[in-house]
Amino acid sequence: MSNDSVSTSGSAATRRFAAVLRSRYCGYLLFLAVIFAKLVFLHNGLHAPNIDMNGMDQLIALGSVMLLSFWTFWLPRRGQTFALICLNILLTLLIYADIVYYRYFTDFLTIPVLLQAGQMDALGDSVFALLKLTDLYLASDWLLLIVYAILRSMYRRSLPVQTLHPVQPSPPSSRAAGILRRTASGITALVLGGLLTFGPIHSYATTWARELFTGNWWSLAMYNVTGLIGFHGYDLYQYAKDHLGPQPKLTMQEAAEMQSWFSRQSAAQSAENESFGRYSGSNVIVIQAEAFMNFVVGRSVGGQEITPNLNALLNDSYYFSSFYHQTSQGRTSDADMASNGSLYPLVSGSVFVRYPGNQFDMLPAILKERGYSANAFHAYEGSFWNRQIMYTEMGYDHFYSKKDFDLDEPLGWSLGDKSFLRQSLDIMDEEDNIPKPFYAFLTTLSSHHPYLLPAGAQELDTGDFTGTIFGNYLQAVHYTDAALGEVVEEMKRHGLWDNTILAFYGDHDNSIAETTYYEQFLGKKLSTLDMQQIMHQVPLLIHLPGGSAPVADANPAGQLDLTPSLLHLLGIPRSPYYLMGNDLFSGAERLVTLRSGAFADPNLTYLPGEDGQFASGTCYSLSSRESVDTTLCRTGFEESQTRLQISDNIMKYDAIRVLRSNKAAGK
Repeated sequence: MSNDSVSTSGSAATRRFAAVLRSRYCGYLLFLAVIFAKLVFLHNGLHAPNIDMNGMDQLIALGSVMLLSFWTFWLPRRGQTFALICLNILLTLLIYADIVYYRYFTDFLTIPVLLQAGQMDALGDSVFALLKLTDLYLASDWLLLIVYAILRSMYRRSLPVQTLHPVQPSPPSSRAAGILRRTASGITALVLGGLLTFGPIHSYATTWARELFTGNWWSLAMYNVTGLIGFHGYDLYQYAKDHLGPQPKLTMQEAAEMQSWFSRQSAAQSAENESFGRYSGSNVIVIQAEAFMNFVVGRSVGGQEITPNLNALLNDSYYFSSFYHQTSQGRTSDADMASNGSLYPLVSGSVFVRYPGNQFDMLPAILKERGYSANAFHAYEGSFWNRQIMYTEMGYDHFYSKKDFDLDEPLGWSLGDKSFLRQSLDIMDEEDNIPKPFYAFLTTLSSHHPYLLPAGAQELDTGDFTGTIFGNYLQAVHYTDAALGEVVEEMKRHGLWDNTILAFYGDHDNSIAETTYYEQFLGKKLSTLDMQQIMHQVPLLIHLPGGSAPVADANPAGQLDLTPSLLHLLGIPRSPYYLMGNDLFSGAERLVTLRSGAFADPNLTYLPGEDGQFASGTCYSLSSRESVDTTLCRTGFEESQTRLQISDNIMKYDAIRVLRSNKAAGK
């Protein structure tokens, strides 16, 4: 065989190989492989406990991508290439947004959250701190594509002009055959994608996850069943169902069951004992402290107390050492809603943003009925978390936001807590502004992620934690504790200390989930139960006028319990109001439920499994801290599910308005 023949044969093979590479099938398979790899990258980066990515999960991931992209086969070749590139970019951005969001919220983006996207601008340094160098992996295919395009362009320029022939139009029969092939390919991809996706999901939904789609779904549990793309698809379906077309209404049976539950809860949690009404007419100041967690209380680092002022207050106050934050995606706004409205947060988004027009029984409005003035204080933009609108609906007389403060101590997001609390107290002391008795709700800000205080505000020697986000967190909490100490002294100077109930609690966790930090800080190995409690428990301190003997209550309590407990101290019956929390001063047994379905009572605590279903969870004895027979937690689990469903229905149907209307009509 001549060299020319060999050369011709080699050129033909090269052209055939190049044609294969340029074919729509090769491009489509490459797209599937790239997106699948990115979904695996996301999953591996979650480090979600008890959630793996087994073979069926991989089929779901692959099938979901096919369902999103099957239609590209019906486009001309270049059109398909362009469409796949666009899909790649959009899916990569979604995956990356989910990764960053998960690192902070331990959750995935949802439609309601995306509608609040304007708030993401305010996260600033927090978002930057969540980025990692390894994230560049998600863009590696884009870089390769750019390099390929450049090399291909250079190669085409290097070819002799005569080798570049104009493309001849295909005959009609060839075009018809091409359309038929594309149609068949698209239908095949659709059917195969549907089988790969819904086959395993159906298997899950009819076995271990059979109640997930009918009960209170939890984001991680849904992701574990549907995969990331399926999760977003289901979220879109739920949002459309809730907001488009005819809206469902609360049935008479559902209303009757809801009314019956509230009546039972009110009867069980109401007690007109010696503490009921003892502090009637007292002012009430509630301080909700940003990311202030319970594990720091009473502890030291570098020979210094982290929270010396809070520790000192424990000597003549009530301290609830097993107090749980009950927040979800709404974070600070969820804590606000739970504490002032005694209702659970939503699975997706914030009540403040999604349902500001609903009727709720809010603490400021209840106290205003009793002659109180009610005001909220937060030195940030009034529109953040829709506070400007929601606080009016909650019954506040005035919301003092960033524009009402002198920014004389710029720190972090806005005004430093020391100046914020001092200026807020000055406003409270002006009788013309705030008649007494008053209710004041203050939300601090300085201990916000990523906890970057200026050097002049750092007063702790954090030792081995110096320069880490954990060390920065300890510094930030120490600063907020110092602000608390100063406001106590200011209250005494203003003559408020002896006639004011002061409540101080943390709003949510610090988003630092690395177990190694806490093990190093606490000096011991931590179990799953230990970490769950660390990440969900925040302090609650209630100081009463005149002080009291120190009371350390170790029984579970939660943010929903604050309003019923304050009403008890003020002598206001809870029975007319729709409040779900416990009265911490009634002596009644307490059940505390989290949005995830976890719960704690005085004897047991339950952690849900990866599917959110009862049987896959773990039941622990709080006395032995060992796992026990799961069936012991059955009653608590079922009651927790009932509570979450009632709260969800209140939001969905504006049910408190419906219940009041039914009462008025004698139904």
